Amino acid sequence: MQVVLPPRGITRVPGRHITDHQMRLYMKYRQTDSPPVAAAKASFSTSTAYRIEKDRRLPSQKKAPRGRRRPDPLARVFETDIVPMLKAAPGVRPVTIFEELLRRHPELGAGIRRALERRIRAWRAIHGEEQEVIFRQTHEPGQRGTDMGELGVTIAGVPLDHRLYHFRLAYSGFEHAHVVLGGESFVALAEGLQNALWSLGGAPREHRTDSLSAAFCNLDRDAKDDLTRRYEDLCAHYGMRPSRNNRGIAHENGAIESSHGHLKRAIGDALLLRGTADFDDLAAYRGFIDEIASRRNARNAKRIDSERSALQDLPDRRTSDYEEVIVHVTSSGGFTLRKVFYTVPSRLIGHRLRVRLYDDHLDVFVGGTHLLTLPRGRPHPNGKHDQVVDYRHVIHSLRRKPMALLNLVYRDQLFPREAYRRAFDVLRKRLPDKKACRIMVDLLALAHERGCEAELANQLTADLNDGRLPDLNRLRTHFAPDPAQVPNVVVRLAPLATYECLIGTAEIGGAA
Repeated sequence: MQVVLPPRGITRVPGRHITDHQMRLYMKYRQTDSPPVAAAKASFSTSTAYRIEKDRRLPSQKKAPRGRRRPDPLARVFETDIVPMLKAAPGVRPVTIFEELLRRHPELGAGIRRALERRIRAWRAIHGEEQEVIFRQTHEPGQRGTDMGELGVTIAGVPLDHRLYHFRLAYSGFEHAHVVLGGESFVALAEGLQNALWSLGGAPREHRTDSLSAAFCNLDRDAKDDLTRRYEDLCAHYGMRPSRNNRGIAHENGAIESSHGHLKRAIGDALLLRGTADFDDLAAYRGFIDEIASRRNARNAKRIDSERSALQDLPDRRTSDYEEVIVHVTSSGGFTLRKVFYTVPSRLIGHRLRVRLYDDHLDVFVGGTHLLTLPRGRPHPNGKHDQVVDYRHVIHSLRRKPMALLNLVYRDQLFPREAYRRAFDVLRKRLPDKKACRIMVDLLALAHERGCEAELANQLTADLNDGRLPDLNRLRTHFAPDPAQVPNVVVRLAPLATYECLIGTAEIGGAA
């Protein structure tokens, strides 16, 4: 009898299941050999060979799929909570959905994060939107700055050109973000840094920034030296040692660079979940940013508390976070500062004013007396001058010379709301210029004298939508009374002796 040995190097281990590879070898040898011989060459038993003869499926095809070892933690929330978020905000990150899910269902626990990420990835592969394709480009040598413009934030429908001053402690991860209008400047740095330090409740021993080249752009040597001294004085006020990383070498400040990217993505996700990037005013947007930073700090609360004990105490007061400039009010009823024309009350024509220039507003002083606060304007990106105009400052002169409105340099900025600008366009189309200017000036005067700017704008919008021109008589009646027609009431006091007698009588009566 001929004995067939298994191929050299192949040893059958008892109790082991055969593999798909052994099965394929058996079928190959079975074409020419009997089942026992083919089984010996494939390194398994004859009895296994006869079982294969009855069922020639591969071993992997016979295995029943393994069921779940534990209940699915996302079963009751995936379709009801997660899928609606994915459909409403297709670009939202899984970590943001994870945090939102824990806020809604804290009982789920942090252990679901990886399962959630895998489930979202699988869902997007089947139901997700088409993704943007990146076309690789060749770039000329140079640098490109990063701002918040890509998020498309608007204030009352107007795009907000801004950046974020981002402060972060490297050890504990404490973060503070301050909305900076326009570009980088020392004022933005001073305001954002001090806001962060007072929010933190202490000061580190070193403050590291980039090269500050953007803040010093277009300045002469003396101005650069002055800003350098002011920055050093700012750090000295809080007992911090100033340091800077080399220009263009971002990894020297890596503790903040990577966190800055994470913060921007977190803000982008929060805007997606919010459903709109439009805010009623700048204060609402700043509150939105503060809330996001607070959530991120809450995750590092223990480390932040431990680092606070190692921080320096804050001084008794903040130092200046503004620039002070002297301006002259011209016969145009305003002054020009940093390529922006600002109107002021006409009684200040000819005066020299002291202006404190902050990042988002101006404080105007005559001597040591604070007069008013103006919103800060910015020149156009092409360098063209801009205007910040308050119609209340010039309306009394316009009433005497209404035709000046027709070709006024800052006419578009004069209208406080879009409804007024739209009304003037319609008036010019349907009426002669002289009459259109007169009616428009009277409308502005009505808004100013009777304090009904917003309500009048609503009335103008309703009239224009119905195809009607503004009716001054009707509007004056609607927003009555006219302050000029309100009679003056003179109150005469009784003689002092009588008054004292009355008081005495009341006191006696009260005692009784």
